[in-house]
Amino acid sequence: MKKNKLIIGSRGSDLALWQAKYIKKELERKNKNLSVDIKIINTKGDKILDVALSKIGDKGLFTKELENELLKGSIDIAVHSLKDLPTVLPEGLKLGAVTKRHPVEDILIARKKGMTIKKLQEGAVVATGSLRRSSQLLHIRPDIKIEELRGNVPTRIKKFLESGWDAIILARAGVERLKLNKYISSIISTKDILPAVGQGALGIEIRSENKFAEEMLKKIHDEKTYTAVSAERSLLNALEGGCQVPIGAYAVVKPNGLFLDAVVASIDGSVTFRKKIRGAKTNPEKLGQKLAKDLLKAGASVILKDVYNNSRV
Repeated sequence: MKKNKLIIGSRGSDLALWQAKYIKKELERKNKNLSVDIKIINTKGDKILDVALSKIGDKGLFTKELENELLKGSIDIAVHSLKDLPTVLPEGLKLGAVTKRHPVEDILIARKKGMTIKKLQEGAVVATGSLRRSSQLLHIRPDIKIEELRGNVPTRIKKFLESGWDAIILARAGVERLKLNKYISSIISTKDILPAVGQGALGIEIRSENKFAEEMLKKIHDEKTYTAVSAERSLLNALEGGCQVPIGAYAVVKPNGLFLDAVVASIDGSVTFRKKIRGAKTNPEKLGQKLAKDLLKAGASVILKDVYNNSRV
């Protein structure tokens, strides 16, 4: 019997390839007679490593080239860290599936096990490439000095080990997926630092008319995660934020509803607006929009205007 075939488009980093191989394995396991290949595609975000992400302009920074290949038909599906995927997709493309979410927290890698952001020495130097992380960290610890950190997960850890920095912050999902757990000093509670929108989930993008790919992906789609990230992405879209704006959000599906927690922080961490909301699981987008309005009303619009003006300098 002739096998049906799908081609996955993936970035070439260790983590991106782990993600692509994981999706390949799951698709082949759950769809008998399906063969899946992986095609590596470099993105703008992979090539520009000497500039802060917030200064490049983040619309499709890690996704645009993959989307171009999708539209051309040279690949059938593109696997993304969902936090990298813009909230508005190009015409002709759609989100075909979202995988079950890995734990969403950020983690601290420091010089000793058990070190936490609150225990770091006064004036400690912490490196991160994320305004979302640095702004929330500075809100808790205004004495901390922030250094810019770019590159894939193993590169960032290597840079830390060779540096004089006191710590770095990374996403738990990436570190644990690559089995680099031994470097984790502590897991940062979402009470202290809210994750990026979609953090911990994989988003699989397809051409809107590709019914075969859509059918194959149904078996690896996680509806609970999709509901949660839909609320987060709706909030981000309503705030007109991208992945390099200091916005954090985390939605959780519980028996008694959908709970969404979000923060908008000034770059220096001096001002933060954080609010929570509960709503129906049946309309996550509406919940995200409502919380975005609440945050803007509370004063987050002033912060966001300032951030967008600074990023254009």
